[in-house]
Amino acid sequence: MINSKRSVLFLLSLIVLAIFLSACTQLEVKEDELQESDVKLYVVGEPSETATKLYWFIPDGMRAEPDLFNIFKWAEQGKLPNIKRMMDNGAYGYAIPVFPSHTPVNFATLFTGTYPKTHGIADGPMHIEGRPLDKVAVGGFRSTARKVPAIWSTLEENGKKVFLLSLPGSTPPEIDQGMVIRGRWGGWGADFHAINFQSKEDMSQRKKQGRGSRLFFFGPQLTQYIDSKPAQDWENMPSSFSTPLESKMTAWGATTYAYIYDSTDDGTTNYNKIVFSKDKKEILADISQGEWSNWQEITLKWQEKEVNSNVIFNIIILDDDGFFRVRLFFNNINKYITQPSAAADELTTNIGPMVDFVDNFPPQLIYYDEDKKTFLDELKLSFDWHTKAIPTIMEKYQPDVMIHDIYSPNQMLTSRWWLGYIDPVSKRYNDVTEEERKQLWAEVEDMYKRLDNMIGEILDNVDENTIVVLSSDHGAAVLNKWVRVNNLLAKNGLLRFTINAETGEPIIDWENSKAIYLKMDNIYIHPDGLAGDWTRASGPEYESLREQVIKILLDLRDVDGRSPVATVTKWEDVEKFLDLPTDRVGDLIIANEAGYGWNEEMTGDLELFSTPLKTGYKQAIHPEEAKSMWTPFIIMGPGVKKGYEIKEPQKFVDQYPTIMKLLGMPIPEFVEGEPLEEVFEK
Repeated sequence: MINSKRSVLFLLSLIVLAIFLSACTQLEVKEDELQESDVKLYVVGEPSETATKLYWFIPDGMRAEPDLFNIFKWAEQGKLPNIKRMMDNGAYGYAIPVFPSHTPVNFATLFTGTYPKTHGIADGPMHIEGRPLDKVAVGGFRSTARKVPAIWSTLEENGKKVFLLSLPGSTPPEIDQGMVIRGRWGGWGADFHAINFQSKEDMSQRKKQGRGSRLFFFGPQLTQYIDSKPAQDWENMPSSFSTPLESKMTAWGATTYAYIYDSTDDGTTNYNKIVFSKDKKEILADISQGEWSNWQEITLKWQEKEVNSNVIFNIIILDDDGFFRVRLFFNNINKYITQPSAAADELTTNIGPMVDFVDNFPPQLIYYDEDKKTFLDELKLSFDWHTKAIPTIMEKYQPDVMIHDIYSPNQMLTSRWWLGYIDPVSKRYNDVTEEERKQLWAEVEDMYKRLDNMIGEILDNVDENTIVVLSSDHGAAVLNKWVRVNNLLAKNGLLRFTINAETGEPIIDWENSKAIYLKMDNIYIHPDGLAGDWTRASGPEYESLREQVIKILLDLRDVDGRSPVATVTKWEDVEKFLDLPTDRVGDLIIANEAGYGWNEEMTGDLELFSTPLKTGYKQAIHPEEAKSMWTPFIIMGPGVKKGYEIKEPQKFVDQYPTIMKLLGMPIPEFVEGEPLEEVFEK
């Protein structure tokens, strides 16, 4: 009986072994077939089947070109070690933006693989027939402004888990399963921008700013001018050796009181510290000029809703006589500007309150010398947050697709303090010493190193199945002169306005104005006036007026005889020559020569040319003719050549289909770009 059982067990063992060996043989055959198939895929330039994830990092305004901002040379020199890692493990080169080289237009092009005439984004603020010109009809930063879907919608439809961080054009959210954090300027959710508060005694700066103190020139105030008076009803405050002063700072529905005092017992009026408090009792912060407070909890308001948030205080200037310039920065995320809403508290808890980017648009940290320190401090806070966000997001949420933008590079290169003094083509290049220029370069290079550190975090937190892409929306050119186009039109009797004596803001007489320039490159014309709902005119009188405006523009000369006008294009020709949509542009589209920038603001003296405080610019420049507008393009991962330099600068529309092909996904029919075959492994 025992022997019989052993025989049966032995026979069963032989059968199991035979089945196992047979399976192994079949597996080996299948593995051989798979390897053979992989070889075949590479031979025809197809991507590896293992590329399943994407991390697309798109810093806004990251200039990269072979002459002055040669980041690949910097990488070879050891300054940017993580960009060097990408170069060694991928393909790299330069890319050229689309006209008018403005953020929303270029992001829409990158995210759809189409030209503006197809995706429909021609500018940030856009105007259309049937709507008045004194208000924005279509916001180019809104997802709803696009006429074709963005890459994240297509990827989600193909089963990818998507995470979007600080992306223009991503809000209101278009994806259902993934996560959307803030977006930028899409008019979605409770977006609380930083605000400067300044002593009202100096209103000269307010008049110079005009509409420049408002978000995008027409939104909420970014700099408020307020009174101060002797402090009253404060409890348990530090002693002051001069009469303490107070100011009331109200922003986003919340009031903070400032107690301005003199802590120096030196017998002179010497205000040197400010206490910030919600109720004149509890001290939130007690700081001096140049210092930042810790983050404090604050309750803000949005659409009558109370929003739990955070605020940090900075004293930009505090003079002995009590003149102050103070900055309040609010946490850039909350439950009304994240999808899902719970992500706001999770990110704030794990990373800290969000400092998305430095300064604002239009820039506010350019008017006083002391603004530069605040700018650099805030820049670092921005990079710190975004760098910390990378490992946190990748570990906690584990997205298949991460698309990530940081706006701070643009803010530095288009600010007052740097580009005009380090780029030799600038008229202000020799306004600083070589030693000063060396320091300015060090500050710019430090910003690029911070970008490189972010790339290092990305590379350290993705797996071998991930396509990693570095690109940008545009570079930045030197800005030597503002050209006040509306003053030019007014000089020629085509635009009528008055100036508010207190604020410096223009009051336009639309009914009696026949032409006006509106950002970033549009001139609207109508022989019967521009009041009411704008419609495109036609007929002999319209054509005569349009030709008159063209002549006025082409005849314009700077003091040295140069023309600031690169091209003037009629609306019916923009698809052919500029790849723009005809239904979202003015009657004339004007491009400026690099070095000049169109300025919408009007002044009582009708000055045509002026030297701006900011020294960098990017709008309405033909990017193919200005290398300063070029951007980096580096791509690495399965299916991409290693250490491959792309010889010619690439088109923006080609990045989308290249990524889709590497992910092994079908390229939508609307895409106008083509995959960059040269970067694929053969």
